[in-house]
Amino acid sequence: MIALLVSALFIIFCRADLKKAPENYADQRKEMVKNQLERRGIRDERVLQAMREVPRHLFIDEKYRDLAYADHPLPIDAKQTISQPYIVALMTEVVEVKNGDKVLEIGTGSGYQAAVLAHLTDEVYSVEIIKELAEKADCTLKELGYTHVRIKWGDGNLGWEENAPYDAVIVTCASKRVPPALFTQLKEGGKMIIPIGEPSSFQILTLIEKKQGKPLKKEILGVRFVPMTDKKK
Repeated sequence: MIALLVSALFIIFCRADLKKAPENYADQRKEMVKNQLERRGIRDERVLQAMREVPRHLFIDEKYRDLAYADHPLPIDAKQTISQPYIVALMTEVVEVKNGDKVLEIGTGSGYQAAVLAHLTDEVYSVEIIKELAEKADCTLKELGYTHVRIKWGDGNLGWEENAPYDAVIVTCASKRVPPALFTQLKEGGKMIIPIGEPSSFQILTLIEKKQGKPLKKEILGVRFVPMTDKKK
């Protein structure tokens, strides 16, 4: 199945939750882009515009919405987090998504990163290992009109083979190494961004470009992400 089926009851709940947040927070988004992204060197105007447009506050719990555009990660369901805006923008910029590219995200989480990618291309595939998060993100994205984002409940280590190869892969959870399946599913000349290191400590955000079937690696900066797991929940 390409899209995750969501129960009618869950859809109703999700829509009710979104309707509690009529504010668009447009001014906060503009300030976020100016002060957190542009000042730190994010230059891709398509990425900046996507960050101005995606309603980040609708991807988090209602009690955290006033902090949605602050310069730090926030908790979401299942003891996971939504990355700080700068990290989302940086990871998106370095893989250089173009119109028509096919992109794979590993670790859907709230669905926010997928929404940003959906402003850059019309083929976004995202794999989430926690069923609760996969269902909620799928519901949120569809309610907000991101109907071309496809979500799968599954093991991110395995990627999403039937839709490969991908022009770009964004991994939003930490791994000790690059999962072989993800590199295999990356198109020749494609780029992957992934936090590599011990999940219990800091990792190195690493850019990997596939050149003649081999990985060309470039370290970007130190980060701390939740760990990638291989057991569906």
